[in-house]
Amino acid sequence: MRLLVMLRGVVFLVAAVLVVPGAVNAGQVQPSSTYTLLSPIRSGNLTVFPVTGKSYDTSEFITLDEGLRSGDVVISEAGLVRGLIRRRPGTASVVHPPGDAEVNRLVLVNNSKRPLLLLAGEIVSGGKQDRVIGKDRIVPPESDPVDLSVFCVEPGRWTARNGDNRFNAPSAGNSAGGVIGGMMAAPVVRAPAMAAQNQQQVWDEVGRSKQAMASAVEVTGAAPEVQAQTSYARVMGNGEVDKKINQIAAPMERDYESVIHQLRDKNAVGVVVAVNGGIIWADIFASTQLLQKYWPKLVRSYATEAIVTRAKGGELSVKDAQHFLDDFEARHETADSEPGVYRQAELTGDGFKVFELTSLLPKTGFLMHIAKMAD
Repeated sequence: MRLLVMLRGVVFLVAAVLVVPGAVNAGQVQPSSTYTLLSPIRSGNLTVFPVTGKSYDTSEFITLDEGLRSGDVVISEAGLVRGLIRRRPGTASVVHPPGDAEVNRLVLVNNSKRPLLLLAGEIVSGGKQDRVIGKDRIVPPESDPVDLSVFCVEPGRWTARNGDNRFNAPSAGNSAGGVIGGMMAAPVVRAPAMAAQNQQQVWDEVGRSKQAMASAVEVTGAAPEVQAQTSYARVMGNGEVDKKINQIAAPMERDYESVIHQLRDKNAVGVVVAVNGGIIWADIFASTQLLQKYWPKLVRSYATEAIVTRAKGGELSVKDAQHFLDDFEARHETADSEPGVYRQAELTGDGFKVFELTSLLPKTGFLMHIAKMAD
């Protein structure tokens, strides 16, 4: 099976290990290695293994946070699609019949002259209820309206705040580098959106996360306020919850930056994540630049997972992390694509799922993002 997978023309994660006690010291890297796993960084019960590898040129891409902040990217409820239609010179306008808003559907227009990268797990706030993006994808420059597969992370609300049906990127609080512009759902919420694609499972995890956060801040007296919130984004943005997340996220972010700073000749492109001694996730990007853009909100999503996860495990070994990174023995694969824009594949193996997003735009042809989750 491994040979068949390699023949797909996609380079998978093959890791060598550098053990870095204290200061970072280079070690032996196997010639066949594509990604290098570094020794872990820990904060509380959260552990991340930095991953280095080849970094491609992704400077032409914009992120969702950048697009929403500049106004070049507009997201709206499906029922308001008519107002987002683009009219190109010399062509007739495209007519989409108006319809009702739908829980699992939003519409996006990329007015930027640059392609937009969307990641599953990114949260957009507003409209009739907050949503989480359910699938990695690339939206071409100056796009017509694109239907987004989304899941509600705000059960209980179905009315626009202040009459505004458009969306923005919710603030994820503060990081070691300052205010963060957007929010990424914790892996426990990302997983049912990406893998199960089940709205009820997403709601269940949102509810469990809210209860766990209420318990975590009970001593501060903020628990009733957290329990009263229906919005996942607003729960995570609560002042006391934010402080709790930051206790784990800020030291992790500083230590990570310190390690990578010492590896000036290396390209940090991702992380393997463990909570309570058990590996839960990996995020790998096409470039160091993309990782830097997503890292502040990714590390907070991992810190959130560390708070809401109660199960305890033993100490995680570097060998275990390497095995997780190496294992891409798939039993089943599905894929969909937009010709000339992107290909998105889902691989299922024993104890894991992998989601790969490949850019098919001119001068690319490389993997933009790999998300691997432990079942």
